[in-house]
Amino acid sequence: MVIDKKSTAHEAGHVLKHDLAFKIDARRNKLLGLWIAEQMGLSGETAEAYAKEVVISDLEEPGDDDVVRKVMKDVSDNGVGITEEGLRQKMEDLSHVARQQIDAESTT
Repeated sequence: MVIDKKSTAHEAGHVLKHDLAFKIDARRNKLLGLWIAEQMGLSGETAEAYAKEVVISDLEEPGDDDVVRKVMKDVSDNGVGITEEGLRQKMEDLSHVARQQIDAESTT
């Protein structure tokens, strides 16, 4: 019985950790989409719609490559001078911002 409780607690902790990682990635991708939209001269509802496209693009495959591919194509098509290295660095920076935002929301 003790083993079952420990196992269940471990599984629950794993699910919570996975859920948090998903939320952070989704928030990061929305922030990235809004930033890229701004770089492309989009604003308002158009920028919000683009940010949603970036979030959805992350559901294609595990990891960040699907997001990078989508955004790099968009910036290339729109003449925005962002390198893949620069994009990946921005994604890392925004991951920290997203985590801080989510942590702040969970404490309020």
